[in-house]
Amino acid sequence: MDAEVVLQEEDMEGSWTLLSWLASFVMVFGGALPYVPQYQEIQKSSNTEGFSTRVCLVLLIANILRIFFWIGKQFELTLLLQSVVMILTMFAMLHLCCTVQNANRVSTKQHRLSDLNLHYFWKWSAFEDYLLFCFGFTVVCAVITLLLLDSVMFVETLGSLAVMFEAMLGVPQLLQNFHNLSTKGMSVKMVLLWTAGDVFKTTYFVMNESPAQFWVCGSVQILIDVAILLQVLFYSQDTRAKLG
Repeated sequence: MDAEVVLQEEDMEGSWTLLSWLASFVMVFGGALPYVPQYQEIQKSSNTEGFSTRVCLVLLIANILRIFFWIGKQFELTLLLQSVVMILTMFAMLHLCCTVQNANRVSTKQHRLSDLNLHYFWKWSAFEDYLLFCFGFTVVCAVITLLLLDSVMFVETLGSLAVMFEAMLGVPQLLQNFHNLSTKGMSVKMVLLWTAGDVFKTTYFVMNESPAQFWVCGSVQILIDVAILLQVLFYSQDTRAKLG
């Protein structure tokens, strides 16, 4: 009997380990999955009007800050890897948007970061400008973090800022839909995957006793996702067609 009990315990431990690895894999790459249908939508329509590139801005800032938060307070490595994957995904989205916008541009006027025109902030014509902005932001964060790394208050504030920005992920898209009075061009599948992912990761944060900032962020994101889905129902005359 003792041998059978030991075998059962080992099987349970093995199953739990497998589930834990699977959950970690989903956490690392699952956050990037919602942008696949939106990427395909933009490629298919050659139109970026329905997608707010400020979603990319919010996520880039949030994940850069999260990486520096990890330096000050080592939490799960899974969440650090998730940030790296998300940053690469946002650069891929921005590259596509710049390519499509430049192909459709009627005017030869280019808007560059070097113009220092706040009206066109994050509306630049060249993908390189987005890279340069993120590089500059990262350098500033690195210098400040290096100087204040020993301050617990600074590290906790860094974490709070990271999750606060991430919680606002859907707000640019919510505002874009409101401005357009339409959700045309926005992938509904993307928002549905946002919702599923936010529910999953919020549960993951609670179960793994991650810092409180993370599950609070996830809860706020779920509420914003629901608001965007309500916009789909309100603005669209044929929701089924959009889901298709």
